[in-house]
Amino acid sequence: MAIFPQAQQTQQANQPRQPPTPVPAAERLPALRYLGPNWYAAVMGTSIVASAGAALPVHVPGLRAACTVVWVLAAVALAAVLAARTGHWIAHRDQARSHLLDPAVAPFYGCLSMALLAVGGASMVVGQDVIGHRAALVLDVVLYTAGTLIGLAAAVAIPYLMVVRHRIEPGTASPVWLLPVVAPMVSAALGPLLVPELPAGQWREAMLLACYAMFGLSLLATLVMLPLIFARLVHQGPLPLALTPTLFLVLGPLGQSTTAVNQLADVAQGAIGAPYASGLQAFAVLYGVPVMGFALMWLALAVALVVRAARNGMTFGMTWWGFTFPVGTCVTGAAGLARHTGLTAYTWLAVALYVLLVAAWAVAGVRTLRGLFSGVLLAAPQAPAPVTARTT
Repeated sequence: MAIFPQAQQTQQANQPRQPPTPVPAAERLPALRYLGPNWYAAVMGTSIVASAGAALPVHVPGLRAACTVVWVLAAVALAAVLAARTGHWIAHRDQARSHLLDPAVAPFYGCLSMALLAVGGASMVVGQDVIGHRAALVLDVVLYTAGTLIGLAAAVAIPYLMVVRHRIEPGTASPVWLLPVVAPMVSAALGPLLVPELPAGQWREAMLLACYAMFGLSLLATLVMLPLIFARLVHQGPLPLALTPTLFLVLGPLGQSTTAVNQLADVAQGAIGAPYASGLQAFAVLYGVPVMGFALMWLALAVALVVRAARNGMTFGMTWWGFTFPVGTCVTGAAGLARHTGLTAYTWLAVALYVLLVAAWAVAGVRTLRGLFSGVLLAAPQAPAPVTARTT
């Protein structure tokens, strides 16, 4: 009897070990399962508060210091979202792949590019006050390069998926379709920050013309999609309540393109020959003024539809971050026009839009933190409520 336990232990030791039972994907980092690429919009919206505040053509005591603090918040948010999204891809690869095949989610992959670009650009505008010019330049070069490459890839890959993999019903065009194609416009608008840092001659001219090429790429793609979006509104009625804030996304390519032509005109003199430099400065005004006019018209239309949606019960969602970055691009666009035309009207327009931007950012930020800590924003998404009437 004394040797029986030893024999039993020997028998158990000789048996092959069973491999550990794999943990189901849904149980690994469950909080990250439904964390989609739309979370990069919070980084974009925070960064533009810093960049737009520094671009205002008026001096406000303490504003630059406040913008620097906001830039730090944006950099921390970028690091946090990048880490969370990496965990999402590692633990929930099935869900990540389903996002790419979902026509409502896939366009948000353009936000990754714009988040990298926005934080990098803000580091050159206000971040250098904290980390110094050289460190800010290195950070911007890294983020600008990565953001531009990702943005160009998204501008091709997402439309490709829409054509060959997504099943999109007629009359369902959405403003989120603009997200992947507007990313190169952000590169065009922030590229001028790096032009003076390059050697004079071929390098500066190549960078300048590359920015104009991305400007044209994004502009023409936007012109293809805008009629589809407006036709959907006219024929199908207002968007579902939860998606109504995405109407503000149309302001993105409008304000960002106006910003781009004005920023590029600022550095054209030292990057390209005199005839072209003068022409590009004139183009900044000739293009920017009518486009900003259309942006204000669309802003009024979008505000009216958002007010209607709020009266019909629209609740908070991550789509509310659409109120931030697009409006911020209109701030920088108006500031550029104020700089090149000398009109006080554009100065006050930039200030008014910045006040709207800060208010929207504060509301979206507080509501996002509340939803994040409560877990509501990390729960499985629900289908948006349909619109029940077009007459109210």
